[in-house]
Amino acid sequence: MAGAIEWRSRRVVSRGLPGVTFDAFVKILEANGFAFHRQGKGSHAIYRGGVAGEVKLVVIAAHRMSDDVKPGTLASMIRQSALPKKLFR
Repeated sequence: MAGAIEWRSRRVVSRGLPGVTFDAFVKILEANGFAFHRQGKGSHAIYRGGVAGEVKLVVIAAHRMSDDVKPGTLASMIRQSALPKKLFR
């Protein structure tokens, strides 16, 4: 039963977010003051920016920048950025 509740809670977080490509997500980050910080392991790129006086790091794990971001991954990256969801709609 706990697994079902956990699944539902994750589903609610990502509901209502449209299909966004990794490239479009990065452009939104850069338009809001984020910049490429460093290359992580493999295909992980880390972007750094300041939001409300705090430094935020966002991990972008894309093999191809033209791929759509899965809803759960998109919700996680939005949380990492601390930017409002409305920017990504």
